[in-house]
This record gives sequence, structure tokens and C-alpha cells, in this order.
Amino acid sequence: MALRNIRVIGDDVLRKKSKNVDKINDRIRTLIKDMIDTMYEADGVGLAAPQVGILKKIFVIDVGEGPKVFINPEILETSGSQIDVEGCLSIPNQQGEVERPFKVKVKALNENGEEFVLEAEELFARAICHENDHLYGILFIDKTNNNK
Repeated sequence: MALRNIRVIGDDVLRKKSKNVDKINDRIRTLIKDMIDTMYEADGVGLAAPQVGILKKIFVIDVGEGPKVFINPEILETSGSQIDVEGCLSIPNQQGEVERPFKVKVKALNENGEEFVLEAEELFARAICHENDHLYGILFIDKTNNNK
């Protein structure tokens, strides 16, 4: 188990856009394992590669059903709306209400390079949108209701 340092607000890497993963090799698989370990150690439900200083389009999520890996994710559809309180491992001790889609359909690759399409609702949909935002330098505080 290798834990990575989670970057916190103020670190420029959190505001940069990530690049697609061209090749899934042992380095990428090690990064994914480290991200999952780091997410669990920090008691989070999701973690994106920029949060550990890597500008690659990768995030991991576990909303209680085991870890799910998303490489080069693409949100295909969204529907509905939900407002709930969010936090972020990169923004310690801060939370805010954020409006997100109730349902999302996402296409991505898993750690074996296999493409999948997944439909998610509620917390899982919220986590996908939150982590996907990280890949584009967007933080939840940019979307809190009190920032609109």
C-alpha cells in the first residue's frame, strides 16, 4: 500500500486540465491502486488523479459497492437534479450545497483498458460529476449555491 499526498486548495495543479491516458501500463495501474488506498485512508468516496498531483484523466469512486475506476471518462447524458452538501479531500473542513444531475450516463475505460458504459443515480451520480470536474480544474466550491 502506497499512499499519495493529497493536494489541497491553493496548489496550482488542482486548477489545471488533465490529459487523456494514452496507454494503460504498470505505472497507471500502480497509480490507480495508490489512489484507491489514499481515498480509503482519507475516508473519501472519490479521488481524482489531479488531487494527487497527476494531470491524467483518471478517478476512482467507492460509494459502498467497492472501488470503481474511470479512465478517460466522458459523461454522455445527464438528467434530473439534486441538491446536497458536498465536501472534498482537497478542500479540508469546508462543505457547501451543490446542484448536480440526479442521473448520469458515463463512458470510460477500466484499469484493464476495457470500455464500459454505466448509469448512476443519486450519490454515485454526484460523485462521478464531482470527480470528473477535477479533471478540468473545477472544484465544488465553484458550484456551491452561495457562489452563484
